[in-house]
Amino acid sequence: MTDSPALTRRTLLVAGSAGTALALAACAPNTSSSGSGTGGDSGTTTPTEVARLSDVPVGGAVAVMFDGAQIIVSQPTAGEVVAFSAICTHQGCIVQPEKTGLNCPCHQSLFDTATGAVLQGPATEPLPPVAVTLDGDKVLAG
Repeated sequence: MTDSPALTRRTLLVAGSAGTALALAACAPNTSSSGSGTGGDSGTTTPTEVARLSDVPVGGAVAVMFDGAQIIVSQPTAGEVVAFSAICTHQGCIVQPEKTGLNCPCHQSLFDTATGAVLQGPATEPLPPVAVTLDGDKVLAG
């Protein structure tokens, strides 16, 4: 017989743990600074232009895309912008801007364009806010 080392449970466990760690690292999200919406090494988000203020009616709202998801940008009064997730808090349908508010076409929940508050159920929770700022006519999110 040769003197080759035998595999022990400990050796297999260590090897398996290392393989698992490598597999998990490969599945982790990319945190490099070259990704969209990220800035440098500080981990801060670089604001992204999502709309032009001139395209958002005063007292109304528009649906736009931000970071792969639809959001609602509203202009409650001239020069003031707010934004909300477009995902209805009732069952996850996408709300649509209408004259009466932000309407969920699935079950007719209605949300306030200025606050995201529920105006009519069945939804009971307001739309989550999305941080936006103005830079001249640019509406920036992030």
